Amino acid sequence: MRKNGKKEIVSGSVWTAVFAVWTVLIQVVDVQPSGQNGTDIGFAAFNCWFHNLTGVNMTIYTITDWLGLVPLFVCISFAVLGLVQLIQRKSLFKVDKDIIILGIYYIVVISAYLIFEVIPINYRPVLIEGVMEASYPSSTVLLVLCVMPTLTEQMNRRIMNHGVKKVIGILTILFSGYMVIGRLISGVHWFTDIAGSVFLSAGLFFFYKGIVLMSNKY
Repeated sequence: MRKNGKKEIVSGSVWTAVFAVWTVLIQVVDVQPSGQNGTDIGFAAFNCWFHNLTGVNMTIYTITDWLGLVPLFVCISFAVLGLVQLIQRKSLFKVDKDIIILGIYYIVVISAYLIFEVIPINYRPVLIEGVMEASYPSSTVLLVLCVMPTLTEQMNRRIMNHGVKKVIGILTILFSGYMVIGRLISGVHWFTDIAGSVFLSAGLFFFYKGIVLMSNKY
């Protein structure tokens, strides 16, 4: 388990490095004032081409926005599980290690989201209710791809029925895929925003999984 954990952490480091490089490239490659109100956009030619290709679909945007509550519900559910264990066992040290690690992981994910809200790399290609909003990385995609895999990972550990595990895994993949594609074709993000979220999510999740595996004695 510890050896597998180290492999996952290495993978997390690689994906995080890819995200860091991607973030730098967005700020130096083909930067043009092609965004709302003349704001600069990296990879401008490709981003504008893809945005013109998909157009803007506010219906898909609204649907994916509301479905963004699903990963929040998952977070709350595991928070409640941890709280119940804490109350029943009367000690934080007796709460399952993977639940404690999961809670810390969720805090890191939320912190990453807040950092990019405060320090915007670029802005959405369209105004949302007349307001310019930070666009990179896509917070919805980041939340979905960071949280939903933890649902599958936790259920695989806590549920014995293989059929149920398989159903949860398939539903998680379908939901996550729909959310990524939905945000991509809704036209409220640049292509590079979605890609950045995928890279960062992979990095954070592999770090989380690696730490969980290394904390397992077996």
